[in-house]
Amino acid sequence: MDQIGRPLDVLRPVRSGNAFEETVERVLQGMKVGLFAVGAKLPSERDLARHLGVSRATLQEALRELQEAGLLETRRGRYGGTFITDVPSAGAHGSVPAAECEDVLTFRRIVEPAAAELAALARPSAEAGQHLRTCLTDSSTSDDDVYRSVDARFHIAIAELAGSRTLLDAVVETRARVNALLEHIPQLEANLQHADEQHAQIAEAVLDGEAAAARALMEDHLAGTETLLRGFLQ
Repeated sequence: MDQIGRPLDVLRPVRSGNAFEETVERVLQGMKVGLFAVGAKLPSERDLARHLGVSRATLQEALRELQEAGLLETRRGRYGGTFITDVPSAGAHGSVPAAECEDVLTFRRIVEPAAAELAALARPSAEAGQHLRTCLTDSSTSDDDVYRSVDARFHIAIAELAGSRTLLDAVVETRARVNALLEHIPQLEANLQHADEQHAQIAEAVLDGEAAAARALMEDHLAGTETLLRGFLQ
């Protein structure tokens, strides 16, 4: 039986291509609004996955990462299951005003997809393309402690290809502000792996001159990060 008057009816199903990130956000949302209180048992994986519209594997990955973050624990046996051990509140990982967070994400949503589109239209030279590939390799092979800096370098490399100094400056500033926000939330391994896959798709679209695809892929990539930030910080 579901808890607290069928909380699954309250949680919205996952809708985008960032299934892992949205699943994390939905579970965090349920915890923060009181659908799942500290000490409470989550609904079964089967019911939760079916309601959210994700695979059991995606749900299990999300729950595993939240367990690593110290928010859940798994108990075995007849009365086992996944239980809430802590509930994050807005600002739990640092004081970040909601308006500030939204301002950064809104501006980023404008400048970075535009940079990806313009970079593809610019048809990068072989030398410029190699630099982007190097940044891609660095981000996909880096250790976790430096991941965010090399991730930012990949995004900046795309802006460099766009051919606009003003746009490049805007992306650099925005990446610095986004990284400051990301410092307030835990790194989730599945999210990093997903980001690496998206980076590869974006780089391919840029280097192939597929402007519309580069913009769309960047928009989807940014949406995943936004989802996690909202889940943990708001």
